[in-house]
Amino acid sequence: MSPVLDERDLEIVAALQEDARATYADVATRVGLSASAVHDRVRKLEQTGVIRGYRAVIDPEAIGLMVTALISATPLDPRQPDDLPERLADFPEIEDCLSVAGEANYVLKVRTKTPGDLEDLIRRLREKAGVATRTTIALSIPFEGRPRG
Repeated sequence: MSPVLDERDLEIVAALQEDARATYADVATRVGLSASAVHDRVRKLEQTGVIRGYRAVIDPEAIGLMVTALISATPLDPRQPDDLPERLADFPEIEDCLSVAGEANYVLKVRTKTPGDLEDLIRRLREKAGVATRTTIALSIPFEGRPRG
């Protein structure tokens, strides 16, 4: 069962989503608590799994990933086990895997360096993961990964 967060916890989460490198003192000033109280709450949020980690947000183009696409994936054989996420473990181009309702079983957000690399990824997905695919290429990304709050 997911923990129920109070207003202060939600404010702390929002502050950390905006700047995960903020000090406890910075967050405390923003939410109206002491730094030690923020520290205790953050530790509890981590222990209960509300905060699952901290990471740097990288500009994909800055590291050469110029193509972003969404790939809908449907098993070729509907009787095969629903283990696609496990079969995708060796595909580093896949950033996100969403189980969805609708025609497809999963939607994958992928990033590649070139359209040719995307074409190769789609081929490998079809061959190694045993899925039919439908691909949409993003022309631009006005926003993604928006913090809640």
